[in-house]
Amino acid sequence: MSDILHPNRSFIFLASCLVVLTLGGCTVGPDFGKPTPQAPDDWTSWRSSDDSLRASVIAGAALPEVWWRAFDDPVLDRLEQRAFDAGPDLRTAALRFAQARAQRATTAAQWGPDVNASAGVTRQRQSEYGAGTRLLDAVAAPGNREELVELLSEPFTLYQAGFDASWELDLWGRVRRSVEAADADVAQQAALLDLTRLTLASDVARNYFDLRTTQSQIRLTREDIATLQDRLGLLEAQVSAGMINHLSLEQQRAELSTLRAQLPDLLAQEGVNINQIALLLGERPGTLRDELIAPVPATAALPDLALGLPSEVALRRPDIRAAQARLHSATASIGIAKADLYPSIRLGAQFGYESYLSGEFADWGSRTWSIGPTLSLPIFDHGRRKSVVQLRELQQQEAAVNYQQTVLRAWQEIDDALSGYTAEQQKLEELERRVHAAQQAYELAQARYDGGVADFITVLDTQRGYVAARRDLAVSQGRLNNRFVMVNKVLGNVPARITSQTTSRD
Repeated sequence: MSDILHPNRSFIFLASCLVVLTLGGCTVGPDFGKPTPQAPDDWTSWRSSDDSLRASVIAGAALPEVWWRAFDDPVLDRLEQRAFDAGPDLRTAALRFAQARAQRATTAAQWGPDVNASAGVTRQRQSEYGAGTRLLDAVAAPGNREELVELLSEPFTLYQAGFDASWELDLWGRVRRSVEAADADVAQQAALLDLTRLTLASDVARNYFDLRTTQSQIRLTREDIATLQDRLGLLEAQVSAGMINHLSLEQQRAELSTLRAQLPDLLAQEGVNINQIALLLGERPGTLRDELIAPVPATAALPDLALGLPSEVALRRPDIRAAQARLHSATASIGIAKADLYPSIRLGAQFGYESYLSGEFADWGSRTWSIGPTLSLPIFDHGRRKSVVQLRELQQQEAAVNYQQTVLRAWQEIDDALSGYTAEQQKLEELERRVHAAQQAYELAQARYDGGVADFITVLDTQRGYVAARRDLAVSQGRLNNRFVMVNKVLGNVPARITSQTTSRD
């Protein structure tokens, strides 16, 4: 191998490699600086609602990750577990995260050289009038040309085997920036996976409480219908006895028909709510009906809100983390585009054997090799590379604006959620007082009727008022539950991975 290791050529080659590797530490493009979003000093600093809706929160503590446990509802716990185990949206987000990690591994593979091995056996014949025989017309003796052409054009078998290696030196940090962008993409998909997990848990809880609210409305509407039917029977008896005219009777019949007309829509809405939950769990329609038609469990009192520090809450929101990762990736892409403006050097080497005689294939004289760098220097491309750099810079600016907008939207949603939660709490308290007063009126009317002081129509009227107050209270309770879900969602309270053991309450 003296021809490969010739001292002069080896020295020149090694010196060139050292110079190139010395230059390889340069990385073009801007470095990413992690932004620090602006945050209020406390939760009451940035708000737009009235002072009466100021949220009562406990600062410095964190909300529990499995926040739906606050409702103490085993049915909801099971639904959340099944959604985490088989929810199509969550599985899709997990696959996208896995794809991002695989793409990162593919990008990082550019750090090392590419090494390939090859082997082949071909049967071929040269043309008698091809480029390879053209030289014979100039050098061959007149009497020997035909013999040489016949010899060269005879079919023969060519044996080949060897390997080649190539390595592009990362002179300007193109690979480094590519890996940096790939890492940012992985971080973005991880944040989107958390966002999907949070959204899935919130949607399951929200649709579940909508279902329970609808079922409460169905139950109370049926009670109201039964009350009106009793009252209608009394009115019919009074009309038959000539005590009243038909006007009150027809008004009561119209009111009863109006109430009965509300029931089919409520029953249809119940089916819609069940189907929405089934879709989130990846189940077909009708699968959950028997489970969700069960009696409505008692709702536990919701805990006080413990929100932690405002800046920490903003940073942990998945959408903010995803926006930051997109900004990071866009910043790294500028360096990738700028690296294409500069020369690139690829080191290549090839070694193998080639012979048309099978018996001489392994002989040292059948070896073939090549080694040396390849330089690619961009000279003129009608400004295409510079336009790509400008495009990447504009995309980075757009990502920066998107990040700022995401942070502002986060604080707007937090303010809205806290105000809405406080407002619904206050409304619920008033409705509870109304239900208590309506119950007292109903019990008093019933007592007066039992004592012969009041007629039964008065009892039915107060009973209807009691039922209507309970219906409004049920709606408000469902809204308060959903407000609590929304607070956890806007705070980015991503639930931890749960298992059947942790959710079982049996």
